[in-house]
Amino acid sequence: MAHKIISKSQLSEDVFTADVEAGHIVRAAKAGQFVIISVNNEFGERIPLTIAGVNPQNGTIKIIWQRVGKTTAHLADLKGGDSIAAIVGPLGRPTHIENFGAVVCVGGGIGAAPLLPIAKALKEAGNKITVILGARSKSILILEDEFRKISDEIIITTDDGSYGRKGFVSEALAEVCRRTPKPNQAFVIGPAIMMKVCCEVTKEFAVPTQVSLNTIMVDGTGMCGGCRIEYDGKPKFVCVDGPEFDGHKVNFDLMMKRLAAYKEMEKTSYEQYKKHVCKIYRRRTGDG
Repeated sequence: MAHKIISKSQLSEDVFTADVEAGHIVRAAKAGQFVIISVNNEFGERIPLTIAGVNPQNGTIKIIWQRVGKTTAHLADLKGGDSIAAIVGPLGRPTHIENFGAVVCVGGGIGAAPLLPIAKALKEAGNKITVILGARSKSILILEDEFRKISDEIIITTDDGSYGRKGFVSEALAEVCRRTPKPNQAFVIGPAIMMKVCCEVTKEFAVPTQVSLNTIMVDGTGMCGGCRIEYDGKPKFVCVDGPEFDGHKVNFDLMMKRLAAYKEMEKTSYEQYKKHVCKIYRRRTGDG
C-alpha cells in the first residue's frame, strides 16, 4: 500500500518535513513512537523516522528527516503528490507522560523533531517546560517557533554564536540543573555524543533523564539485532525495548561505535545516488 505525500517543505539546508497519508498509524500513534519507511519496495532500504505529529482530520502523520544518505536523499527528492512505498508503525514504546512538575527538554540538531511531540504531551499533562535547542549555526536550527508555543522558557544555543547563546546545550543544561529547585525530569534527544555529555551533566545533579535513541534498524521487530545496545550492562533492542531509555544506564561509547560501522558504505551509496540523479537531470534538460 503506497502512502501519498500531501505536503512537503524544507526546514533547513538538509532537513525536510512532510505530511504523509497513513490513517492506520494516526489512530494508534503516541508521543515517542516511530515508523519504518521504505521509499521503494523493490530497491529501497528501510529507515526509522520519528512520528513528529499526527493530523486525525486528514489522516496524516508528519515526518522530519535529515538528508545524510541515499535513502534520505531519495526521500528529499520526492514532491507533494508522490508516494512512499511502505510505512510500518507505530513502533516502539510510547513516552511515559505524567505531571513531573518542572521538566527540561533538550534537543540537539535534528533531535528537535522527535522531541517536539514529547514536549507537547508533557505540556498538556501540566508540566512546566524549559526547552533547550542547539544547532551548529542559526541556518540549521529547526522548529523554534513550534517550541515557543508550548514552552514556559526556551534557551537557544549555537556552536558558532550566530544565534542565541554561543556554546553547547550541555552548558545551558548545567545552568538549569543548578537552579533551586532543580528540574524534576529531563528529556534529551540528539546526536549520541551530545546525549552522552548531557546525561553526564544530569547524573551529576541527580536529575532523572530519558533519552531517545536512533540506532541502525532493519526490521523494527527485534529480530535483526541491528539496533542492539548495552543498557545497565545487559543487551536491549531499541526498536522493541525503546526507543526511550534511562540515559544514565546507556553505554553510549559502544552505541557510537556501532553507529559508525557503516559510515563509509553510507557515504559511498549517497555519492553514487547523487551521480545517478545528476545524470537523469542532464538527460531531461539536455544539459551536457
